Amino acid sequence: TIRFMDSYNVKIIGVLSLNSQLFHIVINRCNNVKIEDARIIAPGDSPNTDGIHIQKSTDIEVRNASIKTGDDCISIGPGTKNLMVDGITCGPGHGISIGSLAKGLEEDGVENVTVKKAVFVRTDNGLRIKSWPRFSKGFVERVRFLGALMVNVSNPILIDQNYCPGDSYCPTEGSGIKINDVIYSGIMGTSAKKVAIKMDCSEQFPCTQIRMQAINLTYHGGAATTACINVSGKQLGLVIPSGCIR
Repeated sequence: TIRFMDSYNVKIIGVLSLNSQLFHIVINRCNNVKIEDARIIAPGDSPNTDGIHIQKSTDIEVRNASIKTGDDCISIGPGTKNLMVDGITCGPGHGISIGSLAKGLEEDGVENVTVKKAVFVRTDNGLRIKSWPRFSKGFVERVRFLGALMVNVSNPILIDQNYCPGDSYCPTEGSGIKINDVIYSGIMGTSAKKVAIKMDCSEQFPCTQIRMQAINLTYHGGAATTACINVSGKQLGLVIPSGCIR
């Protein structure tokens, strides 16, 4: 519906985007963009209707948005640097995603991303980082997920470095994306699946400096579980379910 390219000092305030054919708002190769009080609406089964997509852009703020869509509520592509996402309500949709990354060898990294005070209602994912299983010079570094409420979310916390949806010709190289220095803090609510925290990281480039603290996720009022591989970091204080970082 709206796309800004090679633009500077942009403010998008109070916009309603309804039933976009593809992405609703795209920010590409921009600097100093503020999106506030946006409302984005599309059917939950509408493909490729990402709410806000950001790539190759620096110093971006997204605040107080309500996003109901059929794909990612916010998708964060290669080359995104210094992004603040604050006060987002998401659902239906695929959650807030960094990626998908590793679409090509020469790819810019994602760094200095903060997502805080997010609410996810019956979304496919909550806080997700995803990359294709192929070599790439891209990376993810210094990401902060601070304060999120999950309401019956299928994958509340997810790192997927073997991302390949519905494709019988998936690459098999293993992801070359290096994921480092990611904090999950103040994440609570309910998971629609038994596995509430899943981190499927690359054997060649493991996820490092992952810190988890103040997490409480349950499954239908009972105990949820974790499924993690090739992850290192720290677990501080209350983390339920536990066991992702040993």
